[in-house]
Amino acid sequence: MTQEKPVQNNPPQQPRKHETGLPILSCDGQGLKRLLAAGLAWLEQHSEAINALNVFPVPDGDTGTNMLLTMQAAYAEIAESPEDAVSEIAQAASYGALMGARGNSGVILSQILRGFARSLENKQTFNATEFASALQEASATAYKGVIKPVEGTILTVIREVAEAAVRAAADSEDLRYVLEIVTHHAREAVAHTPSLLPVLREAGVVDAGGQGLFIILEGMNRYIRGESVAEATGLTRAIDLHLAAPEEGYGYDVQFIITGQHLDVNEIRANIASMGESTLVVGDANTVKVHVHTPRPGDPLNYGAQLGSLSRVIVENLQEQYQEFILGRVQPATPEKPCPIAIVAVASGVGLMRVMESLGASAVVPGGQSMNPSTEELLNAIEETGAEEVILLPNNSNVILAAQQAQALSDKKVKVVPTKTIPQGISALLAFNYQADLETNALSMERAAEEIQTGEITIANRDVQINGLDIKEGQIIGLVNGELTTSALTIEDAVRQVLAQMHAEEGEILTIYYGETITEEEAEALAEMISNEYPDLETEVVDGGQPHYPYILSIE
Repeated sequence: MTQEKPVQNNPPQQPRKHETGLPILSCDGQGLKRLLAAGLAWLEQHSEAINALNVFPVPDGDTGTNMLLTMQAAYAEIAESPEDAVSEIAQAASYGALMGARGNSGVILSQILRGFARSLENKQTFNATEFASALQEASATAYKGVIKPVEGTILTVIREVAEAAVRAAADSEDLRYVLEIVTHHAREAVAHTPSLLPVLREAGVVDAGGQGLFIILEGMNRYIRGESVAEATGLTRAIDLHLAAPEEGYGYDVQFIITGQHLDVNEIRANIASMGESTLVVGDANTVKVHVHTPRPGDPLNYGAQLGSLSRVIVENLQEQYQEFILGRVQPATPEKPCPIAIVAVASGVGLMRVMESLGASAVVPGGQSMNPSTEELLNAIEETGAEEVILLPNNSNVILAAQQAQALSDKKVKVVPTKTIPQGISALLAFNYQADLETNALSMERAAEEIQTGEITIANRDVQINGLDIKEGQIIGLVNGELTTSALTIEDAVRQVLAQMHAEEGEILTIYYGETITEEEAEALAEMISNEYPDLETEVVDGGQPHYPYILSIE
């Protein structure tokens, strides 16, 4: 950032106090990095409070956690970057956020950063007016990234923030002033969300995603005013689990970033591909991110070092990773003739993962409730299949946006079947036709998913009033097709109520997936109770092993 006379750049972890009241007229790349570090640090301190704002009191992919992991991925891309150009820092942060985006809130946050970076393309610095324009582009990009934008969410907050920034920049050239106004209006926009979205008003909370965006901006504002923010410690890197990799794919997982000049991404991709498999090479003329599986990790590293400086070098033994994970699961049989269409599914719990694999999923990405897989994890799974056409089953409403981002990033022909629950995903897998083409399969799988009803039994993790129910923390609750519909004193009573709401008497087959806290004997006893009450309903019990949800019920 530049006051009326230049100041030295400081490390991002050390907020700098402004000793004078001189206006801040511009911000360079290192200044933007410090702002993002401050936003991340403040978000780290408030992520749990943001999680508590979730409308439904269920253990799900919490908004605060998802936004934190997305911001961590964004900052990890720029943490060691010496770039002074604001365009370079913004673009790298945007790429990191996109690849690390988790959950709907994380994907929307990545789109905000993407639009911000697009507006700053080829700029060395930005001033107040350019900052406001970048926020406007951030808002426009975020809205375009959602098929059906809903007001009263993070989208409303970023739009009102951008509008406030334009007005503030017209009044003053001081970035400190503009960011102060932006933060103030972000707070007001969040407070206003319950008046725009009835479900928030009924639950007595503000929008969690909007609050997360406000916290990030508040962290930046605190930094620029010289106030304390916590250090951005504990940056995490997602660990890829290559669940369906063939034996010849084992060796070393090599990842690194090349920083240089006039880099030819296509040429680098072709050369890296010749050294191994599961190649993923993305970037631009100045920064290229490389991922490859190879038996000789030195080859791609030596090659990359010839092109520029290397950073974030990671070399992991895939065989050891796979053996550790394989102890708890069964390796699916390899078909004699691989299908030209691969299926990638998301599931949590060893049992559910086995079910997905047994029904034909080429790869299963760990995730779902409480931990949504990132865009990069989904993209890696897509790229590591041997097929050029892929069907992606998110199996969770909070994973669909990340799945769509992975679809857009892949060079393969990918169809996202927007399954919102595990039973919907299983129904979709059963509808897959090995003789049909990609379009036909995607359509038939989506139709099959829509014919399934899903019931979920879990424990409320906070007090809330919603859908006419007065829920207390620790109470057993039931959801039907994603909507909270009942509460009960016992699991059995919750199951009874959920089955009644699902009109189980009209169904033909009930499948009970029991979770990691339920024994087989308990599940069988529940099935017997249901059979006595619904004698015409064929009942099947499956060990799902899913966390957080004692039972997932599927009726067809």
